[in-house]
Amino acid sequence: MDTIGQAIGLFAVTNIDDIVLLALFFARGSGVPGSAARIVAGQYVGFAGILAVAVAAAFGATFLPEAAVGYLGLLPLALGLKAAWTAWRERTGGEGGDPVVKAPGLLAVAGVTFANGGDNIGVYVPVFANAGTARMVVFAAVFLVLVAVWCAAGRFLATRPVVARALSRWGHVVLPVALIGIGAVILVDGGAFGF
Repeated sequence: MDTIGQAIGLFAVTNIDDIVLLALFFARGSGVPGSAARIVAGQYVGFAGILAVAVAAAFGATFLPEAAVGYLGLLPLALGLKAAWTAWRERTGGEGGDPVVKAPGLLAVAGVTFANGGDNIGVYVPVFANAGTARMVVFAAVFLVLVAVWCAAGRFLATRPVVARALSRWGHVVLPVALIGIGAVILVDGGAFGF
C-alpha cells in the first residue's frame, strides 16, 4: 500500500499541468464525434512513451541523450504555432460564418503528452532505479490507471458551464499560448539554448 500511495503522489505532482492541457483538448474536440476517444488514446500513447523511456533509463539503457531532452520542446512549440496560425486564419478571413472546429488528433495529443513529460522522465528514472522491478511494475500500473482519472478530470473541467464557456470563447487562444509556453519552457529548462 505504501508503494501505491507513493505512486499516486508522484503521478499527481508530475502531471498536474496535464489536466489543463486535457481540458483544452476536450474543449477543442467538444461535439466532434470520436474526439474524446482520440484524446484519451493519445494521452495513453504519449504517457506509455514516457514510461518506456523512464523504465529503460532506470535499467541503464537510455534512449535519449540528456542533451536531446530539451529539444522535445520543439513539438509542442510547433503544434502551438500551427494552432495559432489556424486560429488567426479562421478569425481574420476565410469563409464567412463560424470557424471550423478542428479536434486534436491522437498523434498530436500523444506528441504533446510525451514532449511535456521530460520532467516526468527526470523524476521517474531515479525513483524507478531505486524501486526495483516489482515496485516499478506497481508504479507503472498505478500511473496507467491514473491516466484515465486525469482524462476524466480534464473532460469534467471542459464540461463545467463556466469553464466550457471560457474555453469556447478563448480556447482558440489559450491552447496555442499554452502549447507555445510549454514548448519554450521545455527548450529553456532542457538547456536547448545552452543556458
